[in-house]
Formats: sequence, C-alpha cells, structure tokens
Amino acid sequence: MASTTLETGTQPGQGRTFFGHPRGLATLFMTEMWERFSFYGMRAVLVLYLVAETADGGLGYPLAAGAAIYSVYNATVYLLTLPGGWVADRFWGPRKTVAIGGGVIMTGHFLLAVPGKASFFGGLALIAVGSGLLKANISTMVGHLYNGPNDPRRDGGFTVFYMGINLGALLGPLAIGTLAQSVNWHLGFALAGLGMALGLGQFLLGSRHLSDHSAVVNHPVTPAERSAIIRKVGTWLALAALFYSAVLLSGHFSIDWVLWPLTIAGIAIPVLVFTRITRDRDLDAAERSKVRGYIWFFVIAAAFWMIYDQAGSTLNIFAAKHTDTSVLGWHFPSSWFQSINAIYVMALAPVFAWLWVWLAKRAKNPTTTMKFAFALLVIGASFLVMMLAMAAALTGGGAGTKVTPLWLAVVYLIQTVGELTLSPVGLSVTTKLAPTKYASQMMGVWFLAVTSGNCVAAVLQLLLGEATGSTWYFASQGLLAIVLGAVLVACRKKVVRLMGDVH
Repeated sequence: MASTTLETGTQPGQGRTFFGHPRGLATLFMTEMWERFSFYGMRAVLVLYLVAETADGGLGYPLAAGAAIYSVYNATVYLLTLPGGWVADRFWGPRKTVAIGGGVIMTGHFLLAVPGKASFFGGLALIAVGSGLLKANISTMVGHLYNGPNDPRRDGGFTVFYMGINLGALLGPLAIGTLAQSVNWHLGFALAGLGMALGLGQFLLGSRHLSDHSAVVNHPVTPAERSAIIRKVGTWLALAALFYSAVLLSGHFSIDWVLWPLTIAGIAIPVLVFTRITRDRDLDAAERSKVRGYIWFFVIAAAFWMIYDQAGSTLNIFAAKHTDTSVLGWHFPSSWFQSINAIYVMALAPVFAWLWVWLAKRAKNPTTTMKFAFALLVIGASFLVMMLAMAAALTGGGAGTKVTPLWLAVVYLIQTVGELTLSPVGLSVTTKLAPTKYASQMMGVWFLAVTSGNCVAAVLQLLLGEATGSTWYFASQGLLAIVLGAVLVACRKKVVRLMGDVH
C-alpha cells in the first residue's frame, strides 16, 4: 500500500495549475476524454455494424447474435479491470500500465478499420485487454496528484476528471457515428483509433506532470513468482490454442464457441470470488455478515446493468430500425442517440449531488437499500416504456413505420435517473462493506456486477434468438427488474442487519 509520505512528497511542478488543480490533471483529463471518445464512439456503431447486411458493408449477423457479441464484449472490458489493476500493482505500475493499455486500445481500433472478421474480432479483443489495463489505473493516478485523501481539492479534481469522461462519451458517437453510418464503417473505426492515438500522445507528452508515485510498482513480483506466472499463463494459453485449433480444423467452429465460454466465465467468476471471501478464516463474523449483505447489492446491480447496458445493443438497433431520425426535415445518424446519456448525466449529476445533501440535512435521505431498490424499479420501468415503443412501431400502419425519437429520449432519461441513484451509491457502499483484507480488491468486485449483468443479457439473447428485441422481450425483463426491486424492499430489514454498523 502506498505511503502518505511518498504520495505527498513527490508532486511535480507547483507553478501553473489546471483550473486550480495540479497540471497533471489536464493530462489525465485529456487522456480519459479521448479514450472515452474512442470507446463510446466505437461502441455506438458496434452492434449496428454487426447486424448490417454484408451488401451494406456489415457482418450480417442476426440481431440476437449481434446483441450477444456486444454484451460479451462489454462484459469482458469490465472483467479485465481486475487483472489490469493486478498488473499495475505487481509488474508495471499505473503510469506504464496506462501507457501500454492506451497503445493496445489504439492498435485494436485500427485493426477494426481493416475489413475482415479475423481483424475485427482481433481488434475487439485488443480493445478489451487495453481497456482493462487503462480503466483500472487512470482514476488511481488522479488521486496521486493530491496530498493525501484529505486534500480539499481532491473531490473537485475527480469531478473535473469525470467531466472528461462524459465529454468523450458525448462527442464520440456524434463524430464516429456520423462517419461510420454516413460514409464507411471502417473509416469510423479508424477515427476511433485516431482518438485513442491523440489520448495516448497527450499522456506520453504530459506524463512529466504526473506524480512520481504513479510510476511506483507497489508489490513487485519476485523472480520465482514471475516464472510461475509465466508457466501458468503459458500453459492455459497453449491449452486454449490447442482446443480452438481442434474445433476449427473439425469444421465446427462458430462464434458461439467464443461467446458461451466467456459468458459462463463472467457469471461463474463472481460466484467463485464471493465464495472465497465468505469462507476466508481471516475474516471475523461481522466482516462475513457485511459481505453477505453486499451480495444483495451486487445481485441488484447486476440486474440493473443487464438492462442499462442494452442501450448500446437492443435499444441501438431499435433506434436504427424503428425510430424517426429527422427533425424538421434534417436527418441525423441513429448512433447519435448514444450521446443522450452523457448529456443527461452532465445535466443531472449536480442535481442529484445536491439532492442527497438536502435530504440528509432534513434526515430524509433514503437508505442505501432503498436507493438500490428505487434504481431497479426505475430501470424496469424504462423497459416497460420500451415495450410500448416497440408496440407502437409494430402497430403503426406498416413494417416501415418510424416512431418519434421522444420514446428513446424518455427511456434514456429514466435510465440515467436510475444510474445516478445506483452507481455512485454502489461505489460508496463497496468501500464501506469491504473487509479490511479485501479493501482494494472489492472495487474490482464491484465492476464484476457489470460483467455479470452483461453476461446474463448475452445468455438471454443467445437463447431467445429472433425474439430478442420483441415487445415481450422488453416486458419480461422490465417486470423481472421490478419484482427484484420489490423483493429488496421487502427484505430491506434483513439486509440492514447484515450490514451491521454500516448505514
């Protein structure tokens, strides 16, 4: 664990600042903005490219397969944040890990720009690996810029940094989506690569303004550990290569041979992690109880992300196929809908931050349990609205009927309200309920909820096939979320008891 002395005594230049913050924040702000530009821009057209007809330059997958590929990709990105943080702690340190991750992401995007399935899926794999390396460490480096956790500028610095995230998420779909849908899919992917190249260049040029602590390897591996790790990783990679070579040579290979193993792993890994933690004899009874309480929040979060992350898959396809994308005769690409969430977040996040403080002063701030339940009820309601939107599209007088974009605008607004209720609160409760022994690892466990939710979505999409995106598809998931929210409300007293002294 980093010492306070190291963190406070190695700040670079104290002269020029970035809006009153250390200059290194500008480097991290721009790096994250361009990385999010590339990530969300590519993601805005990913499923559209997957399901587009080959005659239109796409890959021609059925809707269900395209949505499942998207879900598994999204799940893998968050799954790899766990080893991404571990690599920084044991091998390279955050600064080097972020630089390498940025390079891997950039290479992946440029591979997407090369026509062909092999280059496409190779590019997706590289983006997922690079995102895991970068995402797990760049936020940590923001904290290194300040003089410990009590630095009065620290919260403001993270606020500025997260504005970079949303700015990138806003601009990416607008620029990359326009180029991909209006000109050429692969030029859009190339623009995503250029965005990451700009972010990586900014990071490398501005790294001298970062804290020296960002280059420190906290717990470097010993030579013996390094050899053992290389042997284990090499063995598993060799076995995987042999297995998939055999499947390929037998002529039975399909995308399902990749989707199903990753989906099962994304669901099984959290189960194994929680089993290991709850059976750890180093934990006392109170800590075990808190972990059992945390499992409730994890399951609710997974259900939430299962629906929320379909904004880029089933809802994105709805936008392309069933939504009128014109305003007063002016047409815009359907991928632009993917920027709406960023607009809502930037507009509503300050409101929610004020609201919780205002309610707390009046002793009316909802408990964590009720906030999670509310978020799940809200996300369920959003899919019931989608059910109505799909029904309107299918009964509007013909197969080519386009519904008003207000349907999606309302759905994304509802989902953003749920996100702002659950996501920040989830980060907070994770730190509060984490056993001391697992204090750092539990933040990675929180990201596994996103992985699990997306993997469950992939299972549904693979099993339901052509029914994916139907009215009852949206209705069933919306009702399931509402039922789970009601169960949490009914069991809230039990969950509160498990939480012990955490409220």
